[in-house]
Amino acid sequence: MPDGPADGTSRLSALAAVLRGNLGYLFLLFAGVLVPLWLFAELADEFHELEAQVFDDALLLRLKSWASPAADRVFVWISLAGFRYGVIPVDILLSLALLAFRRWREAVFAMVAFAGSALLNVAAKQSFRRERPSLWESIAPETTFSFPSGHAMGSMTLAAVVVLLAWRTRWRWPVLVLAVAFTGLVGLSRLYLGVHYPSDVLAGWAAGLAWTAGVYLVLFRYRRPWQDGSRWRYPAD
Repeated sequence: MPDGPADGTSRLSALAAVLRGNLGYLFLLFAGVLVPLWLFAELADEFHELEAQVFDDALLLRLKSWASPAADRVFVWISLAGFRYGVIPVDILLSLALLAFRRWREAVFAMVAFAGSALLNVAAKQSFRRERPSLWESIAPETTFSFPSGHAMGSMTLAAVVVLLAWRTRWRWPVLVLAVAFTGLVGLSRLYLGVHYPSDVLAGWAAGLAWTAGVYLVLFRYRRPWQDGSRWRYPAD
C-alpha cells in the first residue's frame, strides 16, 4: 500500500533531524574545505597571470611605503613567531600535552594536521616553483619558493586546530579571536617583509584551513572532541 500522510511526515521529520544533527559538520565541510579548496585552485590557476601579478605588486609597494625601523622590528618578530619560534614549538608542545593527557584522538588530529600541512606545503612549493618577490631587498630574505606561503599555512593550521578543539568549550570565542588576529598578523608580516605575494598568503591560508578541516571531519565524524569515546585505548588499558 502507498505511504500515508503520517509516513511522509515522519520521514520528513527524520530527515530534518538528521540535517539538524549534522549541520555543524556540513557547514565545516562547505566553509572549511570546499570554499578554501576552490580559492586555492583559483589562485593556483591565476598566479602566473599578468592581472594577478599587477595586483600583488601594487599591494606590496603600498605596504613598503609604511616601512619604518620600529615596524621592521615588529614584523620581523611576528614573522619569527609565525614559524620557527612560535608555531613549530607550539605544535610540538600541544601534541605532547594531548598525548600526556591520553587524549589519543585529539593528539592524532593535531599531529596529522601539523605534519600533513608541512608536507603539503613543501610539495606545493616544489610543484609551483614560484620565485619570491624582488621589488626590493628584504631585511629578512628567503631562499625557498614562494607559493603557497609556509608561514601562512602553518599559522592557519595551528589556529584551526586550536579553534576546532576549543569549539565545544567556553573558550571558543576568545580562542577564535586570538587565532584570527595571529594568522592575520603573520600573513601581513610576510607581505611587509616583501618575501611573499598576497596570493601566496591567501593560498597558504586556504590550504591550511582545508587540510585541517578535512582531517577533523574524518577523525571526529562520529564523536566530537573531549567526549569519552575520543579516548582511544590501547589493548593493555
